Amino acid sequence: MSRALILNASYEPLSVVSERRALVLVLSNRASMVVSRDEIWSSESLAVELPSVVRLNRYVRVPYRRAVPVTRRAVFGRDGHKCQYCGGPAESLDHVTPRSRGGHHTWDNVVACCRRCNVRKGNRTPDESGLRLSTKPGPPRRFAWIYASSGFEVDPRWHPYLLAESA
Repeated sequence: MSRALILNASYEPLSVVSERRALVLVLSNRASMVVSRDEIWSSESLAVELPSVVRLNRYVRVPYRRAVPVTRRAVFGRDGHKCQYCGGPAESLDHVTPRSRGGHHTWDNVVACCRRCNVRKGNRTPDESGLRLSTKPGPPRRFAWIYASSGFEVDPRWHPYLLAESA
């Protein structure tokens, strides 16, 4: 199922929801369609374009800065689905400092990794196993939760609304 980007009335990204939920928001006049998909859903009495980006009609105050939890999907999104040791396609997560040696499950210690490099590294640090990290792991940028909740690919129609927020 496709996803839709929800923007606040101020065009600030708020959420990623299913296309069905976005359509319900538009049909109930709680949101306006900003960008549509190339698909049309139809019923006996109605034909509606599916939304890709919708903007809420009323401003929603967000009382806190959203923290991104360290999940498999979020780490893969941050690392571009590439192994941080060899650059190949990532298949698993790796703790740079193994948990058995006091490493924590934090943004600074978890990277995307291919199975081959993960087995090669084992219960050692990258230096001990002869591996080198391509980039230093750290927390994702401000609106990285959008990339984490949208799955593997971010809809290209969302880019104008996300680029303004990444600065």
